[in-house]
Amino acid sequence: MVNGIIIIPTFNEIENIERIVRNVFSQRRKFHILVVDDNSPDGTATRVRTLQAEFSDSLFIEERVGKQGLGTAYIHGFKWALKRDYEYIFEMDADFSHNPNDLIRLYNTCKRDGAAVAIGSRYITGVNVINWPMNRVLMSWLASRYVRFVTGMDIQDTTAGFVCYKREVLETIDLNKIQFVGYAFQIEMKFKAHLHNFKILEVPVIFTDRTRGTSKMSGSIISEAVFGVIKMKLKSLFNRKKV
Repeated sequence: MVNGIIIIPTFNEIENIERIVRNVFSQRRKFHILVVDDNSPDGTATRVRTLQAEFSDSLFIEERVGKQGLGTAYIHGFKWALKRDYEYIFEMDADFSHNPNDLIRLYNTCKRDGAAVAIGSRYITGVNVINWPMNRVLMSWLASRYVRFVTGMDIQDTTAGFVCYKREVLETIDLNKIQFVGYAFQIEMKFKAHLHNFKILEVPVIFTDRTRGTSKMSGSIISEAVFGVIKMKLKSLFNRKKV
């Protein structure tokens, strides 16, 4: 029985999607994959549907109309997974910035070490980032420090997007009340798990910037994170029971 599913949101990932799918399926532990595609004009969804002929019982796709944002893609995927029997639900990028070889380590951190949330952390043992310019490394590291200061979370990599959630976390958090769709989505999910007192553990990973395709990072996404964190923290002080 396969009890873990990897949710991979995509927009124009034709250069990476087949490689990442095959790599995940080559791991010694078996996982299923759900691709949530936002109507990629480059044919990403078509490539996935072609691969389904080979992986009919383990590869799934949900196609959405238009580019709706990272956060809503994951929420869509979470709800899809919760309707099935998956116990461990993962977030992972399509571009190999997250190494599929680390999936088993995140899984074991939940399964064996008792974490409800396992985070693939770039900063738990220093700065483990490859191919990023120094200004982006500094911006990301400072962002995590800023989030820790504002929220009080004892998490080194608060903006990490390589995460394993146990089912109970996603069942407890009201997914319909998640506000952020970009960079801040990752922060909000961790913060709400923190407010519910779930055990959160970080697993050191090496983050490698994409070598194929185009980054989706933008100024508006960063702005959402900077100002959204303060709003999120203030709201939690008055509405802690409604997270």
